[in-house]
Amino acid sequence: MFTNQRILVTGGTGSWGYELIRQLLPLQPKQIIVYSRNESSQVAMNRMFKNPLLSFCIGDIRDKEALMRACERVDYVFHLAALKHVPVCEDQPYEALKTNVIGTQNVIEAAIANHVKRVIYISTDKAANPSNFYGMTKAIGEKLIVYANLLHSETTFICVRGGNVLGTNGSVVHLFMNQIRMKQQVSITDMRMTRFFLTLEEAIQLLFKASEESLGGEIFVMTMPTCRIVDLAEVLMDAMGMKTALVESGIRPGEKIHEILLTDHESMTTIVYDNEYLVILPTIDIPGLRQHYSIYPKVDFVSYSSSQSLLTKDEIHSMLIRGGFLL
Repeated sequence: MFTNQRILVTGGTGSWGYELIRQLLPLQPKQIIVYSRNESSQVAMNRMFKNPLLSFCIGDIRDKEALMRACERVDYVFHLAALKHVPVCEDQPYEALKTNVIGTQNVIEAAIANHVKRVIYISTDKAANPSNFYGMTKAIGEKLIVYANLLHSETTFICVRGGNVLGTNGSVVHLFMNQIRMKQQVSITDMRMTRFFLTLEEAIQLLFKASEESLGGEIFVMTMPTCRIVDLAEVLMDAMGMKTALVESGIRPGEKIHEILLTDHESMTTIVYDNEYLVILPTIDIPGLRQHYSIYPKVDFVSYSSSQSLLTKDEIHSMLIRGGFLL
């Protein structure tokens, strides 16, 4: 699918971007264009990969003209750029709106104008029944991407919804490991808290599969394991051989005890696809979409919460080994 193709990655210097590009390069694309705002991050990435297939473009998705130029002769766009930290988006909602909503609209319009084949948008579990501004902006982004398939263009728009990915910038694993080493205590906002987790490598593999197999207009939901944050902290302590105190700091504005990947409303139009995905079909009519998925079974549950099917500590330990955090 990506061999001999030009690929643009917005927000490409982030953690998802690094892993995505690492897995794209062996597929021999014609060119990968890394589009992001941070000059230093681009220089560091260029030095790390040292690959002639990579090119770098300084730009912000808020700047539609810059995006228009970046999308010239591009075949595929992976739209990763976002303001994603919940407290930052709560404190600065205007900035989150400009990047996560207006920026996504700019990506859509630039892709259509340049006859891009496919745009793949990365969403989050926080877009399901959002309780914070970040989740709200990503939920609007999902709606924009789904609706873009009705704009009578040559471009197909795909949405993939995931949860927390281990090892991304600001990841709780990095935070806990630093707190265990440096502070001899781990700060947890609420002892009851649970979250969805997936390793970065697994997330990109699922992303590729959704990119290839989707028709456009559906939301691919990555099914992923869940764990208690307390258990995650205790597994890290045991593995590092450093027993430290757990301190409850209180839930931050907009934060949930449990996340959900699928709401009760969405479950009414959701099917199970290939055991690794749930596919949410839109309520708007996109020609051929419902027919294509009519052979797949509908989900037999109302919602999909991180409080269900929790990993054991041994399973968490195995997940951290796969993610490269533990030996």
